[in-house]
Amino acid sequence: MNIAKNTICLWYDNDAEGAARFYAETFPDSSIGAVHRAPGDYPSGKEGDVLTVEFTVMGVACVGLNGGPTFKHNEAFSFQVATEDQDETDRYWNAIVGNGGQESECGWCKDKWGISWQITPIVLTKAYTSPDRAAAKRAFDAMMPMKKIDISTIEAAFRG
Repeated sequence: MNIAKNTICLWYDNDAEGAARFYAETFPDSSIGAVHRAPGDYPSGKEGDVLTVEFTVMGVACVGLNGGPTFKHNEAFSFQVATEDQDETDRYWNAIVGNGGQESECGWCKDKWGISWQITPIVLTKAYTSPDRAAAKRAFDAMMPMKKIDISTIEAAFRG
């Protein structure tokens, strides 16, 4: 058994395997590893139920734990996905939101399991970290009312 030295553990109510399958189908360099079943009954499940799922999201090792409804996800944890262009931004955003997720502000959305995602075009990051602080502010101000990031609007605001 190969156990990663450091793994992100994500708590799911009861569908860690479904979430892992969605991530593997949606993002490159993502896959499902071992699915482990409970050796006995536990507070939110029975012997034989899927207890944990090992998976990778864009090269990041994760384990999904079917721990029941006690703990909920929030924005204190998110996956930040750097996108190259509007097509890639749209593809990930639409996959997450279109599969029972919900839009949020400034490039953030949540998948149907409650995991937060930042779909962040590289253009946006370069713009708001630019040494040209006036241009950075224009790009940042343009981003603030957005849900999904519109790259052409960010670029236009940066240029002034």
